[in-house]
Amino acid sequence: MTMDTLNITNGDIILEFIYLLSALLFVYGLKLLSSPDSARRGNLWAGAGMIMAMIATMVLHRNGEGEGIKGANLAIILGAIAFGGVIGAVVARRIKMTAMPQLVSFFNATGGAASALVALIEFSNPENQSGLVTLLGLIIGSIAFSGSMIAYGKLNGNVKDLFTKWLTYINLLILAGIVFLLLFILFGHAPAETKQTLVYILLAVSLIYGISFVIPIGGADMPVVISLLNSFTGIAAAMAGFIYQNQAMILGGIFVGAAGMILTLLMCKAMNRSLINVIIGAFGGGGAEGLDREKGIVKEISATDAAVMLNYSSKVVIVPGYGLAVAQAQHICSEMDELLEANGVEVKYAIHPVAGRMPGHMNVLLAEADVPYEKLVEMDEINPDMSKTDVVVVIGANDVVNPAALDDPSSPIYGMPIIRVHEAKNVIVMKRGMGKGYAAIENYLFYNDNTRMFFGSAKDSLQKLVSEIKAL
Repeated sequence: MTMDTLNITNGDIILEFIYLLSALLFVYGLKLLSSPDSARRGNLWAGAGMIMAMIATMVLHRNGEGEGIKGANLAIILGAIAFGGVIGAVVARRIKMTAMPQLVSFFNATGGAASALVALIEFSNPENQSGLVTLLGLIIGSIAFSGSMIAYGKLNGNVKDLFTKWLTYINLLILAGIVFLLLFILFGHAPAETKQTLVYILLAVSLIYGISFVIPIGGADMPVVISLLNSFTGIAAAMAGFIYQNQAMILGGIFVGAAGMILTLLMCKAMNRSLINVIIGAFGGGGAEGLDREKGIVKEISATDAAVMLNYSSKVVIVPGYGLAVAQAQHICSEMDELLEANGVEVKYAIHPVAGRMPGHMNVLLAEADVPYEKLVEMDEINPDMSKTDVVVVIGANDVVNPAALDDPSSPIYGMPIIRVHEAKNVIVMKRGMGKGYAAIENYLFYNDNTRMFFGSAKDSLQKLVSEIKAL
């Protein structure tokens, strides 16, 4: 049997080879993304793989009749790429680190919307060979789109949490409706026009489910939700790849979906909770307060005393949190770190897996300030050294250092692994006030005998400390 019999051209072979090469570049890029030191190169290699696949598709793709992409369609494609590229470049340069989680959610939403639109358009295409894959792409893409937009709104403060027990049952009912519509469209005996109408109904129901699925999830779980929605977007993209039988789309979508799901499960493990518990547990923002303890007395510390305590320590650990990002204080924090090390103080950063508002938020934040990666120590590695640490400086973190996770069975965060800063000899907590964290529960660390509160904006407080350390 010859290539002519199979209607395979040399261009088809070259195109498939380039797709394979692109996939290898995706894998290599993912490997480099595992470390902040090589993450920039990882993005470039993976991006090169995607550009290679796009150019090869535009040049070598042929339809069933052996025709390439028409000139008008090619102009539209190139125009859309240019327009989107300019918008993306402008947004990437202007976005603040505090808004990075919202941007990630928005990107997830656009990916989900694109996959859903592909499925919606292709369902009635007579050349489409798989109705199941098409409908799954429509469902998952729609959920990823609406869910990510709700996550964006919650992270941006535009959408409030909705904690009601009955919403769980409504979600189960909507999910059952989605499954019923899926099966009826695939196997039911109905005219094509009726099934097309049902597809639009399925789209609407899936969008509603994305909203009702995300809206009750508590604020402290948003990093997990973002990662999960990112996985959904990848799976939806893979479904679109199956529709078009495009190897690059399939492999790219599988990589994103698998990476997102692995990260989601790792973050759940870091919180000592199951994924189901995250989805229906409403952790954060509406949980119970926990035990009614005697709060004790808050002890403040001045900038001068804090500078002396830090400067004459042997070992200092900094615990960054969302407050550091909000204040854009990572650069001044790095300057303080360098001053202390110049005076013989060992300085490290304790990183909790779910600190901030998205996976790896603190790592990215500190990398932006050129903090060496070797100084960033994961929670499990830093905890055994806490009792030997002279001073821990908590900058804008709250829930990830709350001892209630260890000793208060009634607390919503009970059982979640935390950075055990309370075991250090001294703790300095930088906060604007005595407000609660994203999980909206009291933190009794602030009242411990070894804790001193340093009130004010993280950037202003760190600037004062830098000035005082320089003056010593």
